[in-house]
Amino acid sequence: MAKAIMLQGTGSDVGKTVLVAGLCRIAARRGLAVRPFKPQNMSNNAAVSDDGGEIGRAQWLQALASGVASSVHMNPVLLKPQSETGSQIIVQGKVYGQAKARDYQRLKPELLAHVLDSYCRISDGADLVVVEGAGSPAEINLRPGDIANMGFARAANIPVALVGDIDRGGVIASVAGTHLILDPEDRAMVTGYLINKFRGDVSLFDDGVKAIERFTGWPCFGVVPWLKAAARLPAEDSVTLERLVKGKSGALKVAVPVTPRIANFDDFDALAAEPEVELTYVKPGEAIPADAALVVLAGSKSTIGDLKALRASGWERDIQQHVRRGGRVMGICGGYQMLGRKIRDPLGLEGEDREIDGLGLLDVETVMAPEKRLANSAARSLAYDTPLQGYEIHLGETAGADCLRPYVEIDGKSDGAMSADGQVVGTYLHRIFDADGFRQALLASFGVAGGGFDYRAEVERALDDVAIELEATLDPAWLDDLMRV
Repeated sequence: MAKAIMLQGTGSDVGKTVLVAGLCRIAARRGLAVRPFKPQNMSNNAAVSDDGGEIGRAQWLQALASGVASSVHMNPVLLKPQSETGSQIIVQGKVYGQAKARDYQRLKPELLAHVLDSYCRISDGADLVVVEGAGSPAEINLRPGDIANMGFARAANIPVALVGDIDRGGVIASVAGTHLILDPEDRAMVTGYLINKFRGDVSLFDDGVKAIERFTGWPCFGVVPWLKAAARLPAEDSVTLERLVKGKSGALKVAVPVTPRIANFDDFDALAAEPEVELTYVKPGEAIPADAALVVLAGSKSTIGDLKALRASGWERDIQQHVRRGGRVMGICGGYQMLGRKIRDPLGLEGEDREIDGLGLLDVETVMAPEKRLANSAARSLAYDTPLQGYEIHLGETAGADCLRPYVEIDGKSDGAMSADGQVVGTYLHRIFDADGFRQALLASFGVAGGGFDYRAEVERALDDVAIELEATLDPAWLDDLMRV
């Protein structure tokens, strides 16, 4: 088996995803065959892996950092929240079923076999596997049947490095508290810890390191500064999205309403990177800015539920007024479905509502169907005659008069729709803004200069920058030992 290390956090959103990506990039730069792995992920930011299944977008990014093709086995269990209490379960890239949180706890023991199978596949031929936990091992109420943290670490016999987030405060207590409440066998899996997101003079935490060692006996593997390059990487999930503030000032304002089950919001990362674009995430309770030139409706894990939430937030009225003022609207995937006249769900795939009126901005209707479309796709913008590269991940088929004016062509077939006046468009293609030529043509249609940079190359540079900064701050003895295979 390959050498392995597992990063577990004292809580959610402590920066494990970026640290795993950074370690993977360090290993790749040193010439190692490295692979990322996350036993269980919960996120509606999904990607289509290179072997054709669904995985968390974070594991897709970590595969990129490793310089290898992404695989469903890098994230064997993906939970996609559909409501406050229930999720769709994806196992090894395919839909396994749906379950409420309490029922899922009973499913975990049978899922462990799939997790261990995937881990063996990922380990085969690798020098190093860098594993990411989920949430925290300190959630001891979830320890029975656990497959995400210590349950997996012990089943696969993988040493653990604990990650604490100093930016949120109380990091000494969170590390020492985790040590206190873990049972002795779980505690024995922890070989040391990292302090993440430190701002300022690192030497000011020297006494903190001594205090943690006094309470736990664990060595410190490094105090990692706030990694500025991480801001140039796709965010993993809506935990981060909820904290986003208004974007930088720019010549073109783009507004994205944040619905409860927003999905694949990293579709907008390349657009947000444009110097002349001000990307504004509109939170519930806020109005869509009247000076926005473009409103984009994002994908959704629960299109009907999010459409109802959009109406409850008053955004339907804002969008209608925006269109009357001559503003433009784009819908991607679930957002595209919302723009039509109706959404029908005869099998109740999304819940009790079998039919709902859409926003009526496109003359199309969508019928939900049980089979999910998953594909990495070569595409072309018909509006601007530029190449595109993205992926499809959706339920439902959309048809209607406006589909006679398709917005893109995917693998030689028409996709999406456009209103007769060209103000409203929709497509099922995710990552459409990643295409530099398309982005430049779109901005030019608003009279704004854009493009001029290779977005994918920018992500690669950001991964390199994270790796360089991380390598300079981690304990060299620990890092060299980890990379010695």
